[in-house]
Amino acid sequence: MIAAIVLMVAFPAWRYRLASICRLTLNNGAKPVTRFAHGFFTNLRRIHLGSTSAIHRLRILVISHSALSLAAILMLVLPSMFAWVLGSPVVFDFSENGSGGDRQIAVLLEGEQLVPPPSLPPEAFATREVELVRPDAIHASRNWDLLDAEFTQRLLVVFKLMKERHGYDMVLIEGYRSPERQEALLAQGSHVTRAGANMSYHQYGLAADSAFLRNGQVIISERDSWAMRGYELYGETAELVGLTWGGRWQMRDYGHVEMRRKGVLGQSGR
Repeated sequence: MIAAIVLMVAFPAWRYRLASICRLTLNNGAKPVTRFAHGFFTNLRRIHLGSTSAIHRLRILVISHSALSLAAILMLVLPSMFAWVLGSPVVFDFSENGSGGDRQIAVLLEGEQLVPPPSLPPEAFATREVELVRPDAIHASRNWDLLDAEFTQRLLVVFKLMKERHGYDMVLIEGYRSPERQEALLAQGSHVTRAGANMSYHQYGLAADSAFLRNGQVIISERDSWAMRGYELYGETAELVGLTWGGRWQMRDYGHVEMRRKGVLGQSGR
């Protein structure tokens, strides 16, 4: 089929001839095809290949169509060569689940602005479990208005997807962090943080620490297998919306995500 298409594209005379045969065949049955084949072989027998004029005519025919023949061959060979060089098993992919990205995420990011969830009472962050992982979390800021607007929407998309796709209710532990609080946390030791004032994206409203809510209780420890699975899903989802997840750092911070911007760190901010 492909060869017939290339033949008709490269040789217009054959295109018209084949079209005429098809039209006559539809109108009169197979007789035109039989007549064409009979005439072709009859004319072929009449050619005296030993004569100079016959050889000359064949040479002219070959030379005149050599460029078109080369083009036809290239049309057949080049696509396969490109596919082989690129090493891709699929040339065209029209699948709904192709590599074009997550459509639901694109719709959420470009759609209406999501609204932050209601704040929990400060006592919910004063439990021993929370304090072991996030010291002094009861005094941390959970004011969504202090976060960067774009970062806020991306984080809310993550919260929404975690609930709808994986069944995890997310809760913000800490968002914006003042330079003074950053220095205080640094003074508690490297197990808490290694970043000084204005060297964390928290100071610019571009970072957040989150955990999970189960039966009205904040679950933050990765020793809980349910929570640990949640952190893995949380990190994967956060990366889908373009955020950096602390779970991939050498000093793993599973509940931390941030949106990085060049030239931000080190500036004296809020």
